[in-house]
Amino acid sequence: MDMNNVNIEEIVKQVLAGMSGNASAPSKAAPAPSTGSIPKTARVAMLTALEHYDIKEFPIPPVGDDDILVKVEGCGICGTDAHEFKRDPFSLIPVALGHEGTGEIVAMGKNVKADTAGKPVKIGDKVVTCMIFKDDPDITMYDLNKKNVGGADVYGLLPDDDIHLNGWFSDYIYIRGGSFGSTFFNVSDLDLDSRILIEPSAVLVHAVERAKTTGILRFNSRVVVQGCGPIGLICIAVLRTMGIENICAVDGEQKRLDFAKRMGASMTVNFKDHKGIEALAGAVKDAFGGHLADFAFQCTGSPVAHSNIYKFIRNGGGLCELGFFINGGDATINPHFDICSKEITTVGSWVYTLRDYATTFDFLKRAKGIGLPMSDLITDRFPLEEINEAHKTNLAMTGLKIAIINK
Repeated sequence: MDMNNVNIEEIVKQVLAGMSGNASAPSKAAPAPSTGSIPKTARVAMLTALEHYDIKEFPIPPVGDDDILVKVEGCGICGTDAHEFKRDPFSLIPVALGHEGTGEIVAMGKNVKADTAGKPVKIGDKVVTCMIFKDDPDITMYDLNKKNVGGADVYGLLPDDDIHLNGWFSDYIYIRGGSFGSTFFNVSDLDLDSRILIEPSAVLVHAVERAKTTGILRFNSRVVVQGCGPIGLICIAVLRTMGIENICAVDGEQKRLDFAKRMGASMTVNFKDHKGIEALAGAVKDAFGGHLADFAFQCTGSPVAHSNIYKFIRNGGGLCELGFFINGGDATINPHFDICSKEITTVGSWVYTLRDYATTFDFLKRAKGIGLPMSDLITDRFPLEEINEAHKTNLAMTGLKIAIINK
């Protein structure tokens, strides 16, 4: 331990308090010793109007016995952030956004000993947050409750309050313990890029786990992944780490299809090269050597794409729809031809469970171990003060994953 970085006076006070029988501190005790000096204020990128963030400065509150203060290192921009930036569908403005973040513990309350999975934590550890179960405190890490994040809150989508440090688009984030219901994980064994990709990767780990419940997705399955944005590309990576090799990627942008090959797709189909759904379905069939797909993942969020994907799937095949995180409109299908006569087994997938989050850490290590270019998904990095430009770059879809990286 570097004694120069330890607040000796605070340690002496704590020891004397314990000797005098006054060891229990008030709920808003002073921060524990940290690896560096903690400023009195923090910058927060606050979405104050549609398509506009202001960088605001707020005082850093005292850290309570059950709380954690984290210095933010980076945070990815999610599609949900884009929806909030453009439309504020959850009526949260003004709001501190950012839920794909990670950083280093710089202060923690005396009651904080381990993360949600029971892994010990200390000052200097790297962490990510997951769900907030304020209204359902009986949720545990490994119970049979499959409740996903759709039934809980997350940091980065909380209404603004007197804390303000509620999102990862900031210098510091304040993780509240006790009855607030926060969940968090020690991920010190992962590099920064991997940690930024945990949250979107958990979406795909959950989707593949849902797909496996059909009994159709196997090692030798022919799998089509429609949509090669970050979600579709990570889907391909998850499948590849499972040992599935016969993967066809479908998209309209050649650069994304080229990246799909790098992530493990064995063949690609550009829908812009084919006029009409019959021609497109024929191209997918040709890619599989004259066979339709055993299983399909629909990752686009486009109702038209959803309508099309049934044509790519063989009789008795399976489909996982995970592309719609908000109401994207209605899709038109023919129940007889698309579902009934083909006996398609369909599952929906929306975000993830607490258990899926932990599984994701192993996926990221495995992906890196077999050489998948996960870090290359992060194509653009912006400092916090350029967050408006970062969101506009995200909306322009010129890159893949856009991230805010703190200095």
